[in-house]
Amino acid sequence: MPTDTWWNLPADKRARVTKAAKVEFSKHGFSAGSLNVIARDAGVAKGSLFQYFEDKLDLFSTICGAASDEIADATLAGVDVEQDAYFDALHRIVSNWIRYFRKHPIERAIAFASASEIDADARAAVRSVTNAHYVAVFAPLAKRSADRGELRDGVDLDQLVSMTILLLRHLNTAPFYPHVDAILRLTDRSVAEVDRISHDLVDALQRAYAA
Repeated sequence: MPTDTWWNLPADKRARVTKAAKVEFSKHGFSAGSLNVIARDAGVAKGSLFQYFEDKLDLFSTICGAASDEIADATLAGVDVEQDAYFDALHRIVSNWIRYFRKHPIERAIAFASASEIDADARAAVRSVTNAHYVAVFAPLAKRSADRGELRDGVDLDQLVSMTILLLRHLNTAPFYPHVDAILRLTDRSVAEVDRISHDLVDALQRAYAA
């Protein structure tokens, strides 16, 4: 966890460190990301980073956690998680999701770098945050939809949520990075085609799980 010193910094200084760390980790991931570069680009001494964070992993997980919170807020814009049917909500979420990653290349690169990270502790630190977001949204959404009779009788809700998470993780990388999708080749598609195919995939889940 960040130290009190970090939270007591002036907002502009925290913003400089955050931006420098996001850029460096988006380019090189955790393992190859350089604290020297982050300190230089933020205009602080490298030793100051260890006054703000326990270690490099703490810095990385803090930056990725903040990015994950931002992504979650943007993704849920216009979604009523209490009232929307599961697949109505998922269509809106997918639209927001792809739009966000299309417009935010640094956050997109951080998500890709963290998912591809070879360091198990760093990968786990980030995944624990993103997994918590996924479960907090989709598990209760699925349960409410099932209770309202919107899903097939006997649907395994854990399976539905798991398939949803797999879809979202695919859609934050496959349209933007070559060779992620061997079948649909989303990087070769136009924006309109990517959007159409993404919603077709939601429709496929709906056909499998909806009442």
